[in-house]
Amino acid sequence: MKDSVECRSESSYPDRPVALTWEGVRREVDTLLDRWRDPQGIHFRVRTTDGLVFELVYSTATDEWLIKPT
Repeated sequence: MKDSVECRSESSYPDRPVALTWEGVRREVDTLLDRWRDPQGIHFRVRTTDGLVFELVYSTATDEWLIKPT
């Protein structure tokens, strides 16, 4: 199964990650810890319901997600 991010899109894409699939396991986002933009794209730092923390990076140039455990 491919790593992916599920997002809520209210005013623009992506507004808020709600779940991610990493290493074949779907994990729901419990807490949005931080959000910022830079030339790479839109970054989110999230904590999942099982206590793991990830940085999610959405590249606006390629329309792809990068999932980095922290």
